Amino acid sequence: MSLTEDRSALTAGARKSVLEPSELGADAKAGIRVLVIDDERTLRESCRTFLESEGYAAEVCGKGDEAKTILGRREFDIVLIDLYMSDVTGLELLRTCIERRPDTIVIIMTGNPSVQSSVEALRAGAWDYLTKPFNATQLQILIGRATHAILVARETQALNAAVASEYGHSDHVTVLGSSAPFRRAIELARKVARTDASVFIDGESGTGKELIAQFIHNQSRRSSRQLVAINCAALPESLLESEMFGHRKGAFTGAVRDKPGLLEAANGGTMFLDEVTEMSKPIQAKLLRVIQDGVVRRVGSESVDAIVNVRFIAATNRDPEEATDNGDLREDLYYRLRVVPITVPPLRDRQPDIPILANHFLRHYWTRHRDPGLPIPELSDAAIRALTNYHWKGNVRELQNIIEHTVVLVEPGAKIQPIDLPFIENDPLPLFDRPQSAPVDMSDQPYHQARESVIADFELAYLTQLVNRANGNMSKAARMAGVDRTTLYRLMEKHGLQRGTMMVESDA
Repeated sequence: MSLTEDRSALTAGARKSVLEPSELGADAKAGIRVLVIDDERTLRESCRTFLESEGYAAEVCGKGDEAKTILGRREFDIVLIDLYMSDVTGLELLRTCIERRPDTIVIIMTGNPSVQSSVEALRAGAWDYLTKPFNATQLQILIGRATHAILVARETQALNAAVASEYGHSDHVTVLGSSAPFRRAIELARKVARTDASVFIDGESGTGKELIAQFIHNQSRRSSRQLVAINCAALPESLLESEMFGHRKGAFTGAVRDKPGLLEAANGGTMFLDEVTEMSKPIQAKLLRVIQDGVVRRVGSESVDAIVNVRFIAATNRDPEEATDNGDLREDLYYRLRVVPITVPPLRDRQPDIPILANHFLRHYWTRHRDPGLPIPELSDAAIRALTNYHWKGNVRELQNIIEHTVVLVEPGAKIQPIDLPFIENDPLPLFDRPQSAPVDMSDQPYHQARESVIADFELAYLTQLVNRANGNMSKAARMAGVDRTTLYRLMEKHGLQRGTMMVESDA
């Protein structure tokens, strides 16, 4: 393969569209060190010649063992590795490179591409891959995007260092939870954040998928640039296409000027595609082109309008495998976006996190809606038990809304009781029809302590449902339960349910 053959075919306009988004000047390129590892001499020498002519500092290596030695002695910004080397596999070299210098951008070259090998390489830390044979244009675009990513990372590191020096370190986004399922999701998000691998987040509505996306972006080397989010289910097809890709003047009625899209706005940063399974097939095809080549063509345009360098995070509340099987999501797009999958667990499977989240929202909304000088209310043990036992169909978003509702109505410094929580009145499900929460492991508790905890939870749930079913009529509730009213009042006092907040009692 001769890379110089294709170079003469690049027009001035095409070259401008490649270089403008990244603003790659001669000084920027000269500061980028590239290593090409391939046992095919013609290819690696052609790559070196082309890269040096473009202004990069390039070196080559033809043996895997020799490459390991070079990587151990010198640092490179970009490393191109042949996936199928004769002595050492490309994946082994990839892991060596990432272990020794995690910030290195590794591009895999392969003449035998497959979904499995490509995904395996990307999951191992590769930034992208080139399919052989490739031409000068493809190499120029990919190296240009990688260089842009490095420049953004350097800018981010400098900015973060300045912020840390001024204000101390911060994750910017608060992710709260101590439960095992949630911590697994966060640790995976933290690991993938420092790469440019695409992430696919799935989970029920309200679990916090966008928060995870924000966390990944803020932990990444792109954090100084924008996180641009778009809800693919919220816009009709024509408007979604225009919003994402932009449009040319006259492309449709009302297009009175050229307008760049959100993909161009996200250049150098991250694009969050919420509810991606709701995107139409034609838009999926255009998006796939952007992911593969970084090429953006606006609506109504007959030429390439921009080359962008964007990291993609997608999310859905559907089963993505089912969406692919049903034909709602293109399989090739799915595998491009789902390099690293992250599942956010529902709140009912995160019972230890509920008190943490509830108290966080309590403090947050008190400072937003009330005078911060007033004493902050406190959740009682009974209220915590009620929150923990609730079924949370709306997940974290529902908990957030319930706590905000409570904050607006509760008195300063009050001890919040279950009856103060709006879901107590609006939860008409009979006791034994209530969806079961995930079982709590009580094996680390003494027998009597565990027994008392279970009994207390039962009493609270039973009493709440009983009084609500009797519409607050305590005499009727006592008759339904087969006990006297004194017993019910004693249970109410035990669990913090106040008579004064109940409905007017009647002996009828």
